[in-house]
Amino acid sequence: MDIVQLVSDFGFPTVMVVGLGYFVYFVWQTINKVIDPAVQEMKMTIIRLTDQLRLLDQDMIRLQQKVNTVLELNEKKIDKTRENKRRSSKG
Repeated sequence: MDIVQLVSDFGFPTVMVVGLGYFVYFVWQTINKVIDPAVQEMKMTIIRLTDQLRLLDQDMIRLQQKVNTVLELNEKKIDKTRENKRRSSKG
C-alpha cells in the first residue's frame, strides 16, 4: 500500500504514530541486541584492566622499595668507607 493512500485513509497523525512506533521498536531492539552486549563486554574489559593496573601499581611500589633499600645500603657502605679513610688518615 502506498503511504499517500494510508494518509488519505487513516489520516496523517495515525500514520505518523504507527511509523514512530515502528521506529521506537527498531531502536529498542538495536539497543537490546547490539549495544547492551557490547557495553557488558566493555565493562568486563574495564574490570580486567583496572585489576591489571592495581597489580602494576603494587609491583611499582615493591620495586621502588627495593631500589630505595639498595640506595640506602649503598649510601651506608660509602659512609663506612669514608669513615674508615678518616680514621686511617688520623692515626
